[in-house]
Amino acid sequence: MESFSLIIIFLAFFCITNSWAARFEPHLLESNDDFIKTSCEVTRYPDLCYQVLSPYASTIQDDHTQLANAALNVTLQTAESTSNMVLNLLKAHNQMPKEAGAIRDCVENMKDSVDELQQSLVAMKDLEGPDFEMKMSNIQTWVSAALTDEDTCMDGFEGNAMNGKVKETIRSYIERVSQLTSNALALINKLVN
Repeated sequence: MESFSLIIIFLAFFCITNSWAARFEPHLLESNDDFIKTSCEVTRYPDLCYQVLSPYASTIQDDHTQLANAALNVTLQTAESTSNMVLNLLKAHNQMPKEAGAIRDCVENMKDSVDELQQSLVAMKDLEGPDFEMKMSNIQTWVSAALTDEDTCMDGFEGNAMNGKVKETIRSYIERVSQLTSNALALINKLVN
C-alpha cells in the first residue's frame, strides 16, 4: 500500500511539473509536438498518427520508446472499444444468418487482435537487456498478427448480401483500428532501426 501511495505522489508531482514546464517553457511543448509530427511521417496515416499522439506530447517528449508505447496504448484502447461494439451488434439478434456469421467471426478476430496488442504492451515494458532484438521481434510479430486479424474481420463484410448500415458501421470502426495498428507497427519498426 505504501508503494502505491508513493507511485500516486510521484505521478501527481510529474503531472504538476509537466504542467508548470509547459506554462513557463512553451518551447518544450512545441519541441515535443514537433518530435511527434516528424516521427509520424514514417507511418501510412501521418495525420491520424499526429492527431491521436499529440495529446501525449508531454509524456512522450522526444523518446521513441514512449512514442511507440503511446501508439500501442491508443491502438489497444480503440481495439477494445471496437471489439465491444462488434460484440454488442452480434447480441442485437436482428441479423440475417450470413451477417451473424460474419459478425461472430469478426468478434473472434478482434478478440485475437486485442490479445496480441496486450502481449505487445507487456513486452514493451521490459526492453532492457541483451535480448532486445528478440523482444522487439516478438512485438513486431504480435502487432503484425493484430493487423492481419483486423483485415480478416473487414474481409468478412465484403459483398452485397449484407445490411449496408451494419456493414459500413463495422467496417469504419475496424478500419480506424487497422490504421492505428499500422501506425503503431511503423513506429515500432522505427524503434528497431
